[in-house]
Amino acid sequence: MAIITALSIWIIPILIGTILVYGTYKRIPTYETFVDGGKEGFSMAISIIPYLVGMLVAIGVFRASGAMDMVLNTIKPFLSIFGVPSEIVPLAIIRPISGTGALGIMSDLLKQYTPDSFIGRLASTLQSSTDTTFYVLTVYFGAVGIHKTGDALKVGLLADCVGVISSIIFVSLIFGR
Repeated sequence: MAIITALSIWIIPILIGTILVYGTYKRIPTYETFVDGGKEGFSMAISIIPYLVGMLVAIGVFRASGAMDMVLNTIKPFLSIFGVPSEIVPLAIIRPISGTGALGIMSDLLKQYTPDSFIGRLASTLQSSTDTTFYVLTVYFGAVGIHKTGDALKVGLLADCVGVISSIIFVSLIFGR
């Protein structure tokens, strides 16, 4: 355990040092390259703000309009057949849209049901097994000018579905209901 702790503390500084030494060896102006990368990162951050605001507004409208509750009430009977707790559905729906929103929902679930409960373990596993597909498509693809995202959306949502289903199966098998 002490080796893992030491490794986790030193891995990033060693990696950065190795990159700097290699860059210097190859006669690359490492400091100037770093500053140029910082400038590019800052301009990228500024360029994604409109996409980020649009995504946050869409999430707010989805939740405030009652659409989330409508979806939940529609699929609750189906989920009960398979023994899937309906409390986890908002997390599964919001996770592809917003990482921050999903983290808020997961935090609420952990407060209400505790991290060691079935729902707490399922929420934690689901959070780490899925991605913010719509966020990635909207913000990152939009920032670099990619407009044809149909296939990426399909694959991303398929991966999210596999992550949700796998989370339910593995948490049920490992921890029981």
